[in-house]
This record gives sequence, structure tokens and C-alpha cells, in this order.
Amino acid sequence: MAASSRSRPLACATLLACLAQSGAYAAEYPLTAPEQTLIGSVYQVNTRYEDTFAALGDEHGFGQLELIAANPGVDPWLPGEGQDVVMPGLHVLPAAPREGIVINLPEYRLYFYPPDGGKVVTYPVGIGREGWSSPIGETRVARKQANPSWYPPKSIREEHAAEGDFLPEVVPPGPDNPMGPFKMNLAMSGYVIHGTNKHFGIGMRVSHGCFRMRNEDITQLFPQVPVNTEVRIVNQPYKLGERDGELLLEVHTPLDEHGLPSTLDRQGAIQALLDERAEWVRNYRLDWTAIRDTVYAEEGIPRVIGTALN
Repeated sequence: MAASSRSRPLACATLLACLAQSGAYAAEYPLTAPEQTLIGSVYQVNTRYEDTFAALGDEHGFGQLELIAANPGVDPWLPGEGQDVVMPGLHVLPAAPREGIVINLPEYRLYFYPPDGGKVVTYPVGIGREGWSSPIGETRVARKQANPSWYPPKSIREEHAAEGDFLPEVVPPGPDNPMGPFKMNLAMSGYVIHGTNKHFGIGMRVSHGCFRMRNEDITQLFPQVPVNTEVRIVNQPYKLGERDGELLLEVHTPLDEHGLPSTLDRQGAIQALLDERAEWVRNYRLDWTAIRDTVYAEEGIPRVIGTALN
């Protein structure tokens, strides 16, 4: 998507990969080496009075909750004229095989590794809300369909009926169809990656367990994904990455099995992650204050927590 003239690199510590020049804010990033663990960059947008986080997310490819996390204290509905809003576009790749589709639930983000390799494409997604949590596990794309009809299951029809909204048994393709223009059924009964007829809710806990994408994003992704593509759905609120002699930690609010913010033992989870990556960690001098602050902030931006010993 086209870059805005009001955006600029975020000039601060070396942990932020800044934009070198104006250009398109693409969701596609090259993977130049097997050991590469970070993609993207962090930058700022200077807002106009009419801006909202929802509109900025649409323009720059972010979800609602990740913008809120990266901009504590900023009103997401009325940031105001001249407010600097951080676009958290630097990502540590999830710890998963770099093939097919990987969805990290606490990040509200999908990563796609095309079959021909050499790059990764990433998009924000809406996931399951309370009572309709999205699954965790390995599956595949079982079926694809353009201009799908929607057959709301009995449970959803009953839920809507209780609120006075009586759904038909079939919703045909068109603007009233919550599947959007494309859908990809997973080999998990009832779970789908699809577009939407609702402008709001990308990057939030809003769905009945499916993965909701912006129509522009699913339109781009759909033709690139063959049937039987592997899909891995993971729950990784903490991710470690390496770059240029620095160890970085990316932290998102942990989610429990119901899709709600978790009461996870954060200290124990971080120690387990450091132990799991001991072959990395032993090469760095850790900054425990930075680790504590990063875990506490849960801002979704990779922060330097260690520097190389040599």
C-alpha cells in the first residue's frame, strides 16, 4: 500500500529497524538467511484530526489491539491533530517451521511463507472471542472458495435469535455475507480463514473462532495459497530474536484457552523461554531491567534485552 507523506521513521535506539526512505508499506518481506529472525520496521505517523486507530490500521496494515498496545495513553478513537502514533511493524518471526501459514494468536497476526521461498507475507487477523476461542494446533487448507455463501450453524443462529436478530439458514454472496469475498476452510471442523463484511474488528477478539481478514488482504492472499497448505496455529506471547549482536524480546498480552487475557506466570514463562533458547542466550549479557520492563509493557515491539559477549 502507498506510503503516507506524514509518516516518518522512529528515530531512537538501534533496536528499531527504521525506514530508509519513503516507499510502499508492504506486508511482504524478504528472508535472506535461515538465521534471520526479524522482519519489518517501526515508524511513526503524525495524525490528522479525523484519524482513528481503525483508519490508521486499514491504511498501514495493523490491527486495533496492536496499535493500542504500542501507543499507551493515546485515545484510539480520537488521537487528535498532530499526535505521533507508533506503527509497530517490526516483528520477531514465530518459532515455527517457515512454511505455509503460521497464525500467532496473542499477536493477532498471520504469517504466510510462499512455496517458492525467500520471503514472508504478514497480515493482522481477528480471532475468536470469549466462548468461541480459536484453536491451537496443526492443520491444513482443506478447501478454498470465492464468493462463498454462509451457512450459519445452529449455535450462531440461536445466539443471534436471543438478541432479536433472526439469521436465515443461508446467506448468499454479497455485502451482507460475513465471509467476505473469499474463504479458506481448514481441516478443523468449522474453522475458516475468510474476509469480512464488518470494517471493525481486525486484530481483535471478535469472531466465532474463525480468522477474519480485511477483504483487501484475503484478496491478495487467497490466490497464493494452494489447497493442502500447512497451517500452524500457535500461542506465543513471548518471542526471542537476534540481530547485529543484540538479543531482542517481543511481548504481547498472553491469552488463555478461552481467548482472554491470561494470568500466566510471566516470570516463569520468560525463564522457560530463555532456557529453551539457551544456545542463543549464553552468547549475550542479559539486561534484567530491560527484560522486566519489556514484559510489563506488553507493547508488541521487540526490545533489546541483551548484547553480545564478544
